Amino acid sequence: MAGKTGQFNVYVDGQAGTTGLQIIQRLSGHPNVCLLTIPEEDRKNEEARRHYINRADVVFLCLPDDAAVEAVTLIEPGNDRTKIIDASTAHRVHPDWVYGLPELSAARREAVRGASRVANPGCHATAFLLPISPLVERGLVPADYPVACHSVTGYTGGGKPMIAEYEHTRRAELYPDYDAPREYALGQTHKHLPEMFRYSGLAYAPAFSPIVADFPRGLAVFTPLAVRLLNAPGKAVSPQALWEALAERYSGSLMVRVMPYDGGAACDGKGYVDAMACNDTDRAEIFVLGNDERVTLACRLDNLGKGAGGAAIQNMNLMMGLPEDAGLVVSKADDR
Repeated sequence: MAGKTGQFNVYVDGQAGTTGLQIIQRLSGHPNVCLLTIPEEDRKNEEARRHYINRADVVFLCLPDDAAVEAVTLIEPGNDRTKIIDASTAHRVHPDWVYGLPELSAARREAVRGASRVANPGCHATAFLLPISPLVERGLVPADYPVACHSVTGYTGGGKPMIAEYEHTRRAELYPDYDAPREYALGQTHKHLPEMFRYSGLAYAPAFSPIVADFPRGLAVFTPLAVRLLNAPGKAVSPQALWEALAERYSGSLMVRVMPYDGGAACDGKGYVDAMACNDTDRAEIFVLGNDERVTLACRLDNLGKGAGGAAIQNMNLMMGLPEDAGLVVSKADDR
């Protein structure tokens, strides 16, 4: 322990990246954290990093996948104190790591509490799993349902290279087509797909179509369902039943809200799902939209909040026995 009484040492490996900066911003106001800051000239020095990693009680890895795997090897033999939260894709389906989406079940929340190695979820995966996983678990959505979903996301999710593309001072001249939304990962190889499949309870991986658009942050994932395919012998499923199941699952949740059911007629008061409505918060919001024949599950969040940095801090809080929302923003002053 270091710093004031009740504080613990935290080190962010990869502090200059998009997620690293968001985590540091949140940690700077966290009452229980003493933030270790490596000198700029030592950020890529292996021995310096080894020192900071092993001095810390909690380490956040905000690195490319290969670098995150390498960073774990810097833990010294016998160091069973330092806990790791990996924000990369490297360990999300690794059997020795706990997948850090505690809302999926009470058992998963307890697993995060007791873990020394937690893999932070991807932003698209979080917004997909929160609505679909409980419904598959309860049998309301059959495990063999042919799920297809799409997302709309701000460009900060692509990290510094994509941010530079969209915010280039000569963008209008160099990249005129960037004004239009762009679907990508067309080969069905998006890096979040393995975790979307693994933790959904589905028998087959979903077809996933991510779309990046010309706004900085915010994300929404949409999963359409045909109600007729949800019906099973003795168990007729309705949109209201889907909503009630989700409302029950997330009742009392600090970070996940199930929005009022209205069949989609007046979403956000204007008939739209605003992908940016959760920006600057660390919460997610779920909608059940549609009618008695066709339903869309929608989940929105800040891709840098509950989709990245906020989720990482939430996992740290659980691992260190702190209030789950310590240092996080659940509501904004101008929330509806």
